[in-house]
Amino acid sequence: MKNLITDVPGVRVGNAQDARAATGATVAVFEGGAVAGVATLGGAPGSRAVSLLEPEMMRGRIDAVVLSGGSLFGLDAAGGATSVLVAGGHGGTFGGITLPVAVQAILFDLTNGGEKDWLRAPMECRPPYWELGRDAALAASDAFALGTAGAGYGATTVNLKGGLGSASARTSQGFTVGGLVAVNAVGAATIGDGPHFWAGAYEQGQEFGGLGWPARLPASALGLRFKGLPAPATATTIALVATDATLSKPACKRLAIMANDGLARALRPVHAPNDGDTVFAAATCRGAAAEEPPALTELGAVAADCLARAIARGVHAATALPFANAVPDWQQRFGAGRPSGLP
Repeated sequence: MKNLITDVPGVRVGNAQDARAATGATVAVFEGGAVAGVATLGGAPGSRAVSLLEPEMMRGRIDAVVLSGGSLFGLDAAGGATSVLVAGGHGGTFGGITLPVAVQAILFDLTNGGEKDWLRAPMECRPPYWELGRDAALAASDAFALGTAGAGYGATTVNLKGGLGSASARTSQGFTVGGLVAVNAVGAATIGDGPHFWAGAYEQGQEFGGLGWPARLPASALGLRFKGLPAPATATTIALVATDATLSKPACKRLAIMANDGLARALRPVHAPNDGDTVFAAATCRGAAAEEPPALTELGAVAADCLARAIARGVHAATALPFANAVPDWQQRFGAGRPSGLP
C-alpha cells in the first residue's frame, strides 16, 4: 500500500503542470474501464460529460477522470487526455471508431499570480490545457507527486497553499478504497491559526504531521474565514474516490454522495455558492459485489475518511508559489525549525 489511490487495482494517475502559468492537470486512467457516478455539491461547478454518469444514462463505463486548473479554459485537458486514451486502445467501438470517455471537473486558479497570457491576448495565445491533459495521461502510473503538482499546482486555500492529495485504505471485507483530490478550497483545512488539520481525527500514522487535534479548540477555531471577503471568491475542491469492489451506477452515485462528507470533515466552510465542489466515484469491478447496504455503507464511510485524509495530505505536502503575495505553505508556517510554538 502506497497510501495513494493507485493502490486500487486498475487505477493509474499522472500529473502535468505549467510552472509559469501556475496551473496543471491530473488524469486518473482506468485500465479496462470503470463504472462511475458523481455528486456535485458546490454551487458553481464546471465539468465535462458528467451527465453520462447519472444512473439513467446508458453508457456504462468510463476510461478516465480528469481534474484540472484553469476554470473553463481547463476543460481542454480532457481532449488531450482523450487523444492518449484513443492511442492506447481505451474505450468502446462505435462504427469502427474508438470512443473513450474522459469525464472532467475544473477548479479556479486564474488569479494565483501565474502568467495567464491567454487571458490578455486570447487570439494570439493558447491556453496550455490540451497539452497538460495529454502529458498527464502519458505520465499515468502507480506513483505520482502530491502537493504542488498536477491539478493542485496552482490551488490555494484561504490561509495556506492548497495542493494535490491522495490516501487509501482497506475495508473489513477486503476491498481497497482510494481518494484523490485537488484542494482549492474557499475555506481552510486547518483549525484557527494553528497547525492542526480539521481532518486530524482521521489521520493514519503521521501522514500529515501526526499532530491530531488540539487538546482544546481555540476561540478562533469556529470563526469563518473564506476567500474574497466581503464578497466570496470562486474556489473549488474536486476529487475522485475509487474502489476495486463491483458496483452498479446507482451504487457509485451513492458512493460519491457519501464521499462528499470527506470534504466537510476536512474543510470549513465547504460546498459554498461559488464553489464547484465535485466528487467522482469509480468502481474498477475487480473484486466481489458490494451492493448490499452494509458493504456499501462501509465503502462510503471509508471513502469519506480517505478524502478527508487526502485533503490534509495535499495541503501538508504543498509548497508556496514563487510570486509576490502568494499564500504560504504549511511547512513554511509550521514545519520543522519554524518558531511557531508548536508542541
